[in-house]
Amino acid sequence: MIWFKGIEFAHPGFFWLFISIPLMVGWYIWKQKQLQGNLTMPTIRGFAMITKSMLPRFRHLGIILRSLAMAALIIALARPQSSLSWQDTTTEGIDIVIASDISGSMLAEDFKPNRLEAGKNIAIDFIQNRPNDRIGLVVFSGESFTQCPLTIDHSVLVNLYADIKNGMIEDGTAIGMGLATAVNRLKDSEAKSKVVILLTDGSNNSGSIPPVTAAEIAKQFGVRVYTVGIGTNGYAPYPVQTPMGVQYQRMKVDIDEGTLSKIATTTGGKYFRATNNSALKDIYEQIDKLEKAKIDVTQYRKKTERFLPFAIIALALLSLEFLTRHTLLKGALT
Repeated sequence: MIWFKGIEFAHPGFFWLFISIPLMVGWYIWKQKQLQGNLTMPTIRGFAMITKSMLPRFRHLGIILRSLAMAALIIALARPQSSLSWQDTTTEGIDIVIASDISGSMLAEDFKPNRLEAGKNIAIDFIQNRPNDRIGLVVFSGESFTQCPLTIDHSVLVNLYADIKNGMIEDGTAIGMGLATAVNRLKDSEAKSKVVILLTDGSNNSGSIPPVTAAEIAKQFGVRVYTVGIGTNGYAPYPVQTPMGVQYQRMKVDIDEGTLSKIATTTGGKYFRATNNSALKDIYEQIDKLEKAKIDVTQYRKKTERFLPFAIIALALLSLEFLTRHTLLKGALT
C-alpha cells in the first residue's frame, strides 16, 4: 500500500491486537441473533401504511465504523515512522594495475577457451567485485603499453580489457617491461596500498629491463607485486593455422617460476601457479582477500512520527459512529 511505502513501525507487537477485530465482529453477530424473536399477528393490514425507509439497511454501519476505527487505532499504537538515512563512507583506497601477457603462447588451450580469454574473463569478474578501487591495465608481449590508466570507471576498463588480443604488439615475452610499465602507472599514486597483478605463461626473452630490476624499482615505490604463472604442467595443445585448417601441436610449458617467485618476494607479494580455469579463479579470490581496503562508515538516520493521521482517523470514525448511533440510526436500532 502506498501509505506504508518507506514506513517502519516502532512497536509492531501491537499488530496482534488485530485479532480483536474479528472477535468484536463475531460478538456483534451473536448479539444480533440473540435479539431476534417471533411475533404472531392475525393480519398484516396494520403494517400496510408503513413508509419504506433506507435507515434499516444501515443498522450495521456502527460495527463497520468501530472496526475501521479499531484498525486505525492499532496502526497508530504501532507508531509508524518514515525513515530517512544517509551515510558517510571513507576508504584508505587500493590502486591496482593488472599486467597481462598477450604473447602468442597465451593462445594455448590448456585453459578454456584459451589462456588469454580465460585470464580476461576471470580478471573482469575480479574487477567488478572491487567497485571502490582504482584499477588499470597494462599489456605486454615483445614490448608493453598501458591499455587503461588507473580509473574508478570500471565499465570503461572492462570494455578495454575485453578488446585486448594477441597480435596487438610485437610478439615475445617482456616481463620486465610489463612490470616496469605497471609500476610507472603507480609511482605517483597516493593510495594506501599499491598493487600489481602480473600474469604470464613464459620466461623473459624481450625488452630492455630485466624482471628482477623492475622488481627492485617496484620495491622502491612501495608497490607490491603478485605474480601468476599460467599454464598446465608438461605440454599444452597449441593451435596452428595450416592450409588444411587449424591443427594442434604439443607445446612445452616453460614458466620461469624462479624469477616470478623472486619478483613477488622482493616486493612483499606472493607467487601463484594456475594450471586451469578453476585454479586461476581461486588465485584471484585469494588476492581479493589479501588486498581489502579499510572502509569506515558513519550512518545517520532521521525518523519522523506518522501515527497522528491514523489517530485522527480513528477519532473521526468513533465520533461518526457515536453521532449516527444517537441521531440518524437511533430509530432503526430500537
